Amino acid sequence: MCDTIMALFPAFAEVSKSEIEDTSKELDWLNNTSFQTGDAISLHSRFLEKSIEKPNKREESVPKDFTSSAEEERGKSDGPPKKKKKKSEKKRKKKKKHKKKSGTHSSTSGSDSETIYPSDLKREEERIRKQSSLGTHFSWLDDIQSPTEHLFCVDCKSDAANWTYKSLYRGDVARYRRKGSSTLGLDFHRQGVSWEESDTKKKKKKARVNGNTADRYFSVVTRKLLRAEPPVSVLPATPKSSDALTSTSFLPLDDVERDNTRLQSGDKAEASVNPLGVYDSSTTLWLQGKGQQDHLKQDTEPEEKSGYVTGRTEEFNRRLREQPGDTQLWIQFIRYQDELSAAAFGGDEEQQGGDLAERPKSSYRAILEKKLSIADKAVETNPTCIALQLERLRICQELWEPSTLAKEWKKLVFLHPNSASLWRRYLLFTQSYFSSFTVTKVNSAYGKCLSTLSAVRDGSMVSHPALPGTEEDMLDIFTQQCHFLRQSGHSEKTISLFQAMIDFTYFKPDSVKNLSTKQQVDFFETFWDSGEARVGETGARGWKAWMTQQERGGWVQPPAEEEEEEEEEDEEEVKDRSQPRGAVWLEVESSREAADWLPWRPDKAKGQSEEDCEDPDRQVLFDDIGPSLICLSSPELQLRFLLSFLSFLGFPVNFVLSAAPYQPSMFLENLSLLTQGAEVQRPLTSFNLPETGINSVGHMTTLQGTRKWLGLGKQGEKFLGNVFSMLQPVLPPPHRAVLSLSWILYEKLKVLRCLHSGNKKRLRVQGKRSKRVAKRLLKEPDNRSSLVLWREYAHLEWMLSNLDEARKVFSTATAMAGTKGLSSPALCELCLLWSQLEVENTAQELGGVTDVTTSPAVVVLTRLAEGTSSSSSSQTVSPVSILKARRSYEQSLSSSLSSLEQAIQNHQLDEKGAQDDPEEERLRLRGLVGCYALFQYLTVSIQAAIAVYSQARERMEELRRSLTPESQLTSDATMHGHHVSRLASDCEALAVQQAALLKYNNNVGVCPLATLRQALTSALSAWPCSAALWSIYIQVEDRYHSAGRARRFFHAVTRDNGSVVPRLFAIVAEQQRKQLVDAAQRSCCLDEALPILPENGLSNRIRGLFEGAVSTEMGGHCPLLWRMYIHFLVSEGKVDKARGIFYKALQNIPWAKGLYMDAVQLFPEHLQEFVDLMTEKELRLRLPLEELDILLED
Repeated sequence: MCDTIMALFPAFAEVSKSEIEDTSKELDWLNNTSFQTGDAISLHSRFLEKSIEKPNKREESVPKDFTSSAEEERGKSDGPPKKKKKKSEKKRKKKKKHKKKSGTHSSTSGSDSETIYPSDLKREEERIRKQSSLGTHFSWLDDIQSPTEHLFCVDCKSDAANWTYKSLYRGDVARYRRKGSSTLGLDFHRQGVSWEESDTKKKKKKARVNGNTADRYFSVVTRKLLRAEPPVSVLPATPKSSDALTSTSFLPLDDVERDNTRLQSGDKAEASVNPLGVYDSSTTLWLQGKGQQDHLKQDTEPEEKSGYVTGRTEEFNRRLREQPGDTQLWIQFIRYQDELSAAAFGGDEEQQGGDLAERPKSSYRAILEKKLSIADKAVETNPTCIALQLERLRICQELWEPSTLAKEWKKLVFLHPNSASLWRRYLLFTQSYFSSFTVTKVNSAYGKCLSTLSAVRDGSMVSHPALPGTEEDMLDIFTQQCHFLRQSGHSEKTISLFQAMIDFTYFKPDSVKNLSTKQQVDFFETFWDSGEARVGETGARGWKAWMTQQERGGWVQPPAEEEEEEEEEDEEEVKDRSQPRGAVWLEVESSREAADWLPWRPDKAKGQSEEDCEDPDRQVLFDDIGPSLICLSSPELQLRFLLSFLSFLGFPVNFVLSAAPYQPSMFLENLSLLTQGAEVQRPLTSFNLPETGINSVGHMTTLQGTRKWLGLGKQGEKFLGNVFSMLQPVLPPPHRAVLSLSWILYEKLKVLRCLHSGNKKRLRVQGKRSKRVAKRLLKEPDNRSSLVLWREYAHLEWMLSNLDEARKVFSTATAMAGTKGLSSPALCELCLLWSQLEVENTAQELGGVTDVTTSPAVVVLTRLAEGTSSSSSSQTVSPVSILKARRSYEQSLSSSLSSLEQAIQNHQLDEKGAQDDPEEERLRLRGLVGCYALFQYLTVSIQAAIAVYSQARERMEELRRSLTPESQLTSDATMHGHHVSRLASDCEALAVQQAALLKYNNNVGVCPLATLRQALTSALSAWPCSAALWSIYIQVEDRYHSAGRARRFFHAVTRDNGSVVPRLFAIVAEQQRKQLVDAAQRSCCLDEALPILPENGLSNRIRGLFEGAVSTEMGGHCPLLWRMYIHFLVSEGKVDKARGIFYKALQNIPWAKGLYMDAVQLFPEHLQEFVDLMTEKELRLRLPLEELDILLED
């Protein structure tokens, strides 16, 4: 059958045949006569030879048909080719893609090379000919036939790598090697040149694989070695019958006798085959017919560890299946993932390959995602558990975007609106998240929180019942909001909040008391917007009086009395225009903060209106404070609120009565917390006015800035007097006593600041004012018999160096007490203070008294035990009286401790007694124990005083521990919690008294330091947040060169405690040590012996302590810690790093205005940037930069 080829167009089939025959004649014009066929064939053959030499080309000797089929089979069976060949082939194809036209690939061609055009071959031939003519290959001059023409190599093509890398290729640069280290022309005895090796040689030395170099501790090899298993397994053997999660507390020891027998037999066998000891261990084992077992041990140890980890994981899974409602077990399993990841990824770091900086990030994210999946499962199983929800959000904080995280927080708060602890965490998140932080947004979040909790407490929110302690939590959140506004500079809103709460609490009309909180706030808004005088303003009468008068028809406006006000001349705000711009801004901003912290109100007598206010931010609207008003029903909470207000004004208050004994770390911003107790002249009484580390209203300045005034200024003192005169008639007598005590302590504090400043004229003026206030308070009928106020007034006279007047006041007070003697706690505390002052005065004047019978302090303490008044401190006592007094002290202490224990066991510490007499508790023992211990110290020895303190503290701490679990079970948890805090406060006060007495004894006499150190370490282990104890501790340890003991103790305390106070004192101790070292190293006297040995590395240690402290949950939100860190870096000359830490601090505490002021002081060239940040985050800015420019121009 013949094959017939049909034409595509049959009608033109005949025409096409005839045309094919004549195509050669018609297409002659396409022929290129200059093209030589021989040249083309030679070029083509040469090109094919080069292509055959390449490794990625197949041999051309194979038949074409077989080649194509073989290629297909090889592509199917052999798998993908190597990546290097593929990349080179792709590059070559891309390079020539623009030169060829697209066309069909011939199926008969066995080669997959591209189409070769004759013009390309011709061009390559010409290029080769030109290169050969130019002599691109080097040759000897004698071998060249025509040496006069081409004597040099000419490279016409530029090297693009020189432009890319900005330098010559290292192979083109001549190198020389130095033989020896000597230099011609130098005296080798006196001169020399150090020839350092190049960086490449150093890298080559460090890159040795066999481990011949000494690796640093942070190198990969060393870390792998540290993570390797030790020769002795430290993993406890998991019992088969016991729980795999409960690991044993000890490592079982092997049988020693059996091991010794085995070793002796092994030594005998080794001696038989190795008598001379010349063989190594492997040869000895081979001669014995034994093999090495090291590799087996190395294989079994990881198997043991993996088996242990797997066993724990399986046990977790089994227990969670059996007990899915155990929330603590879920949290333990989530935290266990960190340990599991360390075991999984720890040893594989070097085998992972790739970038070591990227591998930990990816593995850490994988761990977070795994923990998140476990947390999701836990929340799904326990949807009502808030702890699991918080753990889940803590994990998500590093995975999710801020907007998504905020939505989750709002959703969680919406589902649990009655949980105060959850609200606290939400407020902290809103307050510390820099990207979404503004003062208005956070303030509204506080208002939403308090209004929601008020609705829950009132029962308005039926879906969620009120939890126990909701009212106390509301007061704490309200106080936290006031601290937030004060720290952000909005002191006017803080004062307005307190003014509104005082009216809302103490002057509430009877007609609205039974309404809900929201309805009461609606009624109160009418009073607030009426323009009536508020608390602290002149003519204020309160909400109740205004409401009553409105029901009767309104006030009858009396004619306004023109008050003769002393118009102070306006001082120039800018005193020195030659100062830098940032310094001027800081000075004016601080002065305005100190002067204008009260909210602005229009003066109707002067015809002022709201439009007359120059600074609109000084006016406070009701919408800013209304949602935050809460109802306080119990008198104890009302007293706590009042003391919180006084602490904002700078009053020293009793924190046992006001709130928790220790303030949260986010309020700390003052160095006074770390510098207290350093007064040499008052070693025993310097802790009577403890510093809190919290700035008062109006004191907003840099970290090391000074106060403009001692107190609150003229307007502030007037405001304070109006508040006291308005509150005293409505308070119960015990609360009035607490208020009077706080006021006289405030006057003492101002006198103490004058003493520290050294200004005698200022001290004399302030002393007269304070004495006037104290006498006015003592003249009131309720305070005439108050021994507490008499004690503080006598101490005030003593501080003003009026010793005779102070002794008269003390004698009068003891005569007023009559024959109460040791049964009166207030009298014991008064006599303790008097005797301490006498001991300090005697040590300064006489250097100590040898005769005990003539000691003024012994006379005072003996008269107290006898129950008689000490009319004069110059009297003497007989030895018999001293013995009788010791007997009385011993019996009184024993009976008081027994009655305290009996009262706690029988629950006779009723709430009525605690409220009626909050200061003169009948079972308050700090005064009695202090008097007895000081009496024993003065008459016997320091060991007798230590015995008294030990006896009292052990009994009281045991009672406190026994009372703590009962407070969680009884219905009246608030009452028991109050007494627990009272006992804890007394125990801490006794610990401080004991430490101060031991330190005083070491200063005036000879006593082993181990006794003082033992007392301090035991007390600090029990009270790790006591600033007074830490101050004494660092003063004692600062004298000695060996800092290892103190560092170990600080590490032990901070490891087990999350508070920021011990971390702050650890930093202070290292900073003081660094100052001593720097002073020693800068000493120019080479002949004199240095007080301590020079030491290096303290700066890095301090930085490590700062980094460790700010990485904790409480330390990350402590303004004082961040500000100290920035100042330390600047003092070290690391300004750029300090700026970086400032921006890092903004991510954690964006609300702290003091942080921005420190930045302006330390980095004044960035003033505009910092002010813009404050404006963006809505912090209080009292001096805009435009106004600053105007002030500088004037």
